[in-house]
Amino acid sequence: METKRREALRMAGVPFSDIRVIFERATYLEKEGVPIIHMELGRPDFDTPPHVKIAAEGALEQGLVHYTSNYGLFELRQAVALKLQRDNGLNYDPDGEIAVTVGVSEAIFSVMSAFLDQGDEVIVPGPSWLNYLRIPAMMGAQVVPLPLPAKDGFQLEPEMLEKAITPLTKMLVLISPHNPTGAVLQKKTLESVAALVQQHDILVISDEIYEKIIYDGQAHVSIAALPGMKERTFLLNGFSKAYSMTGWRLGYVATDRELMGPLIRVHQYVTTCATSFAQAGAIQALNGPQDCVAQMVAAFQRRRNLVVSALNRMPGVACHVPQGAFYAFADISAFGLSGQELALYLLEEAGVAVVPGEAFGDHGRGYLRISYANSYDKLSEGLERMGRALARLSPTGRAWQR
Repeated sequence: METKRREALRMAGVPFSDIRVIFERATYLEKEGVPIIHMELGRPDFDTPPHVKIAAEGALEQGLVHYTSNYGLFELRQAVALKLQRDNGLNYDPDGEIAVTVGVSEAIFSVMSAFLDQGDEVIVPGPSWLNYLRIPAMMGAQVVPLPLPAKDGFQLEPEMLEKAITPLTKMLVLISPHNPTGAVLQKKTLESVAALVQQHDILVISDEIYEKIIYDGQAHVSIAALPGMKERTFLLNGFSKAYSMTGWRLGYVATDRELMGPLIRVHQYVTTCATSFAQAGAIQALNGPQDCVAQMVAAFQRRRNLVVSALNRMPGVACHVPQGAFYAFADISAFGLSGQELALYLLEEAGVAVVPGEAFGDHGRGYLRISYANSYDKLSEGLERMGRALARLSPTGRAWQR
């Protein structure tokens, strides 16, 4: 008897992540004894601050081991509300306008599940973090890629956004600071975007997870703080990047009360609630000393300067200076190879793991994402290996095959 198709048809548009392809191959090579320099992971190499861990340990000892509200611990929501008011000039009610999620990834899924229907269009400036490209497909929605011009430092152009809007446009995604390019959206740009989305009645996801990791006197501005935007914006943030808590899996959504209802219904059926004692640690992350964040950002800026300078000295490579996050997005199109081909070449020939730009959509073709969330010494060694390996390739279009 013929076996019925088991996979949902919509999953045909959801491929495996190219990031995981590189990571799995790197893991295999390490098991074979090959020393790998990891420059592919979006994971700070710092430990979680001690006062955060102590708070979580204390919560465990005190028996905070059961379900919390679907919205999360009220004390954490209060801390988030205070943070948003203090840092962003935003006023959210912790009772009904803030929800704690299992990382920002779950927040993305819950928002899109709750608000996207079959045939809706989602404008996603690209290259983009891959969740924003793949999750809409799970909902039967259509991603409309909006190119971020490299010549402008990957800044969103409101004129191009206006041309991309159609009657089917339901949602716009903004990421600032941006993954993978490191660009930071300017207030003037956000004001133009805000006018457009209000004119066309579009919802906005504002992903601000890298908010604290910003350089050169740049200022982070949340579009939710602009007039008329709170009621149509889902502000996403969390603890993974600024507090080096990637494994804690804690994020949050702040939005207008009327938008929270559908979102929380998805959240309660997917995860029920975020881990209780981890939330206790997150309270201390927000309310405790912040010097740990400043120290980490200073280290990232020093690493950024090392990485960008070294990349721009390599023949055939060009890299703009990122203003935030901890990624360099390097143009390697002069080699005539895809990002996937060159990433595999560097992994096999130099023992350096980086991410092909194609992992972030079609507008990432011809690029590599290099994470500088590794130690200065490891990055120095990795860049030296990269330079030697690329010197063996002529940047004239000669293809390389494994």
